[in-house]
Amino acid sequence: MSGAEAMRYALLGDTGLFVSRLSLGALTFGAQDGDGLYQMIGNLDQAAVNRMVAHAIDKGVNLIDTANVYADGRSEIAIGQALRDLGIRRSDMIIATKFFSRTGAGPNDIGGSRAHIMASVEASLKRLGTDHIDLYQMHGQDPITPEEETLRALDDLVARGLVRYVGCSNWQAWKLMKALAVSDRRGLTRFQSLQAYYSIAGRDLEREIAPLIQDQKIGLMVWGALAWGLLSGKYRRDGGDGGEGRRAQLDYPPVDRERAWACIDAMRAIGDAHGVSVARVAIAWLLSKPYVSTIVVGAKRLEQLDDNLAAMALELDADELARLDAVSALPPEYPGWAVDLMNKTRLPQPGQGPGGLGDRLRQSAADNGGSVPC
Repeated sequence: MSGAEAMRYALLGDTGLFVSRLSLGALTFGAQDGDGLYQMIGNLDQAAVNRMVAHAIDKGVNLIDTANVYADGRSEIAIGQALRDLGIRRSDMIIATKFFSRTGAGPNDIGGSRAHIMASVEASLKRLGTDHIDLYQMHGQDPITPEEETLRALDDLVARGLVRYVGCSNWQAWKLMKALAVSDRRGLTRFQSLQAYYSIAGRDLEREIAPLIQDQKIGLMVWGALAWGLLSGKYRRDGGDGGEGRRAQLDYPPVDRERAWACIDAMRAIGDAHGVSVARVAIAWLLSKPYVSTIVVGAKRLEQLDDNLAAMALELDADELARLDAVSALPPEYPGWAVDLMNKTRLPQPGQGPGGLGDRLRQSAADNGGSVPC
């Protein structure tokens, strides 16, 4: 790996844990015939998973992200097996997994209750074949379970050494702030990361979430950097891509298509100038954002993964970043536009203030027959 391509690392949230700026997503691991959505996304067998993991590690990746429901748990199994097959020291790899989604037909087989959390962590530890999970993330936002119940259960897992850090995924800003306040008030473990959808074609989190995570020192783990393939460069405005890829079968996550195509056109021009793919430009743009800790990249083929990881070597200049920011800008939305309007003159300008005191004194002296009033 050349110096230009060398992986860089960032602290995750308000912790001492360094994570690679690009991490490996395991959504494509382990699916089998009949797995529906997961089979469509990717069905890498163990040999292919081992190659993918080995390649990522060779490139400096030190975090693998999965979830207990990916391929009905087989993604977790494949990760644990890969680390054993490759002889990777457990301390050299950060394993991040998730809980929340439905794991059975019962009424308590979903959510953030203590019951579901305890059952989920035991099952994940068994599938992964490890004694601890480095980052345990709540995969969704629970409208029913009290925040304190969820956080106290997670705090217990940390105290028992089963989990090192906790995070959440796909949460609204107000809900995350409420959970952080509960943690602070009760002395419970804090969420250190938020995994969220973010791409140049989907900048919605910049409205409320980005300011929150910067203020509260929460690490951002990005999923959907290429909007599930839309920003890979292989899709055309006429809807064609040869019938391959996730977007050909599932239009997700939702995007403003016209803005997305404008972004792709701009990224293609920049990519051509650098001799790189549209995908690399899309990832490099995300890497320029100071609040992004790591970008989770997944692939079905090694060449896809290699191209994504090569974005580490692409440095976009200020003009290129400005062009991309402009073409992908979100439309104004309340209260953001009102906040901006009300604060246009909040900062003092050069020369502003009670200046000109000497001139006023001299004028006053002239008006008073040459004497300066006391």
